[in-house]
Amino acid sequence: MDLLSTISGSMLEGFFPAGWDLKKIDDCVDDDPESITTPQSWWNPDFEPIPCEDVADFDMMLGHEIAHTIKQSRDAGEKLAMILPVGPMGMYRWAVYFLKEWNVACDHCYGFNMDEWSDSEGNTLESNDPGAFQNAMADAFYNPLGDLTIPESQRHFATPDVLPTYAEKIATLKKEGAKLVCIFGIGRVCHIAFWEPHFAEEFGSEEEWKSQTHRLGARLHPLTIEQNAITSFKSRTTLVPAFANTIGPGLFLQADKIIGGADGTLSRGMMWQGLSLWMTLRHGPSTWIPSTYMPTLAGRLFYLKELAGPLKAECN
Repeated sequence: MDLLSTISGSMLEGFFPAGWDLKKIDDCVDDDPESITTPQSWWNPDFEPIPCEDVADFDMMLGHEIAHTIKQSRDAGEKLAMILPVGPMGMYRWAVYFLKEWNVACDHCYGFNMDEWSDSEGNTLESNDPGAFQNAMADAFYNPLGDLTIPESQRHFATPDVLPTYAEKIATLKKEGAKLVCIFGIGRVCHIAFWEPHFAEEFGSEEEWKSQTHRLGARLHPLTIEQNAITSFKSRTTLVPAFANTIGPGLFLQADKIIGGADGTLSRGMMWQGLSLWMTLRHGPSTWIPSTYMPTLAGRLFYLKELAGPLKAECN
């Protein structure tokens, strides 16, 4: 007996996104953890999943990839537009370390935070609020870089007045020869930024879905709220906003390079991101599962080896 055989008549009816085929999703998982890196036909030839032994390795390797990408663009004399997440976060300390060690100035970079908590109208927290992503980015990345940092005028946050300007700003930078790199994590329901799976039902075609550059006051899935209660709010679900401002596929699918991270393990063998990782790498592109488009882009996805499983029942 399992979820697939008992969902009818349960409180889970209507809970999962309408376009999810739960049997197909379950079939994404292989009992052999090593097989998760096997290339699939829809993967970009220059996409590579990178296993990491533990969180310390994950933070360092992901931070090195970010710093190296910034250094490469500076050495090439190019501008670099960066879509930046607040989660995962541990890599920023290492990115700062490498950039300082190499003495790489970042005044050629332009930061675009991918999302921010909001109300249903898109109004966001004050920038100095402890829960605001603007505050988190300043503490984790911008301020520790000191004199090497990205100029304040080149930092962009997903506020209701600024987020709608991202597409035009990034398009202008690309015309000036800039590359776009998207740094991201994978949500419990496989969102990228806060672009949720249930948004798919609003669009008549994949092309229309792909053209969406942003959304103000995006309605979050309950599993997204609970994920953030666990990862960012010390289990206090009542503090998690139910809405957020977010970029859409019209921006993250423009990336010339992606740098992804999946570190969603807890303790005693518990985790929240294992199935999401397998879905991302094995399901194939679906507007109902936004993260499935990321392997179609060039770049790397760093993940904790533990997330590959085997994903089998274990009482903890």
